Amino acid sequence: MIASPGDVASERAIARDVVYEWNAVNSSSRKIVLLPIGWETHSSPEMGLPAQAIINKQVLSKCDLLVGIFWTRIGTPTEDHLSGTVEEIEKHIGQGKPAMLYFSSQPVAMEMVDLDQIQRLKTFKESCRTQGIYEGYDSHSEFKDKFYRHLQLKVNEHPLFFSNVGDAQFEHELIESIVKIPRISTESRILLKEASQDASGIIIHAHYIGGAAIQTNGKNMIASNERREIAKWESALGEGRSEWECQKFCV
Repeated sequence: MIASPGDVASERAIARDVVYEWNAVNSSSRKIVLLPIGWETHSSPEMGLPAQAIINKQVLSKCDLLVGIFWTRIGTPTEDHLSGTVEEIEKHIGQGKPAMLYFSSQPVAMEMVDLDQIQRLKTFKESCRTQGIYEGYDSHSEFKDKFYRHLQLKVNEHPLFFSNVGDAQFEHELIESIVKIPRISTESRILLKEASQDASGIIIHAHYIGGAAIQTNGKNMIASNERREIAKWESALGEGRSEWECQKFCV
């Protein structure tokens, strides 16, 4: 299960691609097929229970491995947990199943984030320090590389993925992914993140007398009409074009 709040849509897509690549390389020899699922794709309308309880029943209960991803949000609180994502993680761990957590340190314009969400996420991250090991990343490419490697390690070593309890650990050399994500600048990453949350995935670049605008997700990224500020964001737009096309955004 891919468990995450709504601000990491790009990472959810990357996680699915990593799983599909693992299947292409390993499923035949391992006799295992990994199916990436999440509430947004594998839940259906149902009444009679709180929404999170329905997701837990329809989706979470069927999962063997959970991947949790966070950036600036923790999500909407539930009755007993900081958020629905946190509830999914804690219930999954409570059943003795493996969970891999990732926390993004990608740059973000602070005026664009919810400070309450940031604080509650910080509280949850601190609590994780005493419960196991989590991983950080500062770009999409780093997340992709780390998750691809960690997924191989988990499936090769965790008893859950052996056909018999007495089986030895599967001996397999770690394979480097053949699909690479471009490494881009701080501004380009911020712009990409905002574009991923835009309803249409559109970035508008406009020039007018005395200045310019680069807008997406209802925000203008250019804070002033100073030439250096405009050049910085226009450079970010050009630098990230191949990345956005890769992520199927419209630029």
